[in-house]
Amino acid sequence: MSTVQTHWPSTVFDGAEAIADAILYEGYLLYPYRRSSAKNRVRWQFGVLVPPAWGAAHGLNDSSVAGSAESSWQQTECLMEAQDSAIVRIRLRFLHLQRKMTELRTTDGGYRPVDRIDVGGRTEFSFDEAVPREFDVEAPVAELRHGRRFHVSMPGGEDVEALVDDRGEPLGRVVRRRWPLSASVAVSAVASPAPFRLLRLGMRVENTDRTTPADCPRDEALRCCLLASHTLATVSRGRFLSLLDPPEWAAQAARECRNVHTFPVLAGAPGTSDLVLSSPIILYDHPRIAPESPADLHDATEIDEILSLRTLTLSDAEKREARATDPRAAAILDRVDAMPPEVLERLHGAIRSLEPIPRSVDSVTEPERPWRESGTEAGDAAETERVLVAGTLLARGSRVRLRPRRRGTDAHDMFLDGRTGRVEQVLLDIDGSRFLAVTVDDDPGAELHQWYGRLRHFRPEEVEPLAGEVAAQ
Repeated sequence: MSTVQTHWPSTVFDGAEAIADAILYEGYLLYPYRRSSAKNRVRWQFGVLVPPAWGAAHGLNDSSVAGSAESSWQQTECLMEAQDSAIVRIRLRFLHLQRKMTELRTTDGGYRPVDRIDVGGRTEFSFDEAVPREFDVEAPVAELRHGRRFHVSMPGGEDVEALVDDRGEPLGRVVRRRWPLSASVAVSAVASPAPFRLLRLGMRVENTDRTTPADCPRDEALRCCLLASHTLATVSRGRFLSLLDPPEWAAQAARECRNVHTFPVLAGAPGTSDLVLSSPIILYDHPRIAPESPADLHDATEIDEILSLRTLTLSDAEKREARATDPRAAAILDRVDAMPPEVLERLHGAIRSLEPIPRSVDSVTEPERPWRESGTEAGDAAETERVLVAGTLLARGSRVRLRPRRRGTDAHDMFLDGRTGRVEQVLLDIDGSRFLAVTVDDDPGAELHQWYGRLRHFRPEEVEPLAGEVAAQ
């Protein structure tokens, strides 16, 4: 097993680290950023690689797709065009749990653990923080044909910060403790059947810790877990193929790629193909942070404007608690408090492009939509009367069978495929494309969804008219 680690300039992964950082800290600490908040009491929901014995004892080592499932391993497979002399560089990124403990000095000169310490206008809580970690490996494609395994070892450690009162007398201390981590990264590049030279790049990350008891509680097991684990990969003199929209000649090879607990997408600027991000959170190709977003709020899939406004409404007592919870929470408060009005105004929204709306009733082209389920707001889309699908005109009340796109990344697609539903609206988007707002049969919340307009949206080519619908004349 190789243990060599190579560090490269940050420019190697330019264009991807901003979105990768959002993955790293997604859900790290949620609004209102206080320890007492219920949603901050159960943490670390994405990309958690647990010690193998502990995972087996808790039935976690399954083979689910990307998502919040915990397991001792995650696997990425993607397609690559490259010669044997090309160099593959891989960066494993994750968070290393750091337990912050507050301790009060005793009369005999020792220390005892306490839940909080107040000193000199400052408050510190006991809380779990995390330290970002990176592990870099590289190898030529020729070596990867035989497979390479790299050992990942992160040492434990302890940092102590003394706390003194106004007279300079020792009052207590803050102890930040980390436990050793052990993992491995197995990398391979094997030929994939295709009419052109094509390789399947495999990356399997495993937690190899053997020190965690199988019967310990989750809070203890987290000390030796890789948190928010994900990988970046780049290739010199080569390119990656999209698994979401592969060329026709590589479609079968794309279907044979097996991705478990993570999924790879093309990263970097649109039009580039030499960089892949494999994430436990489902993404599209070339994901990016909105340019209007001033900084990470640890709720990367939420709306910055709402979070910023809500943060501004926190009381002084709530802000003190948030600052005492975690330094990153304190940084968020400082950023929001100092946000100029023009920055906050910019968060209100942005129109990326404006084009005339054509009126063709058989238009079926629509850009990728980030969520299947969403409300239809005024100004977002205009209702039209009907749309032509497979020779049949569909309108409000039409019955359809759902056939979501096979190459999409919406996790709901696998559950909706083959279900039937009723068309509630035929909508015209601002770019001239039509889509159908549908309620799904046997959905116990269908009437409620109809009432407040929360419907599921499909492109015309993603539905089939059911028998009995009227064919176009």
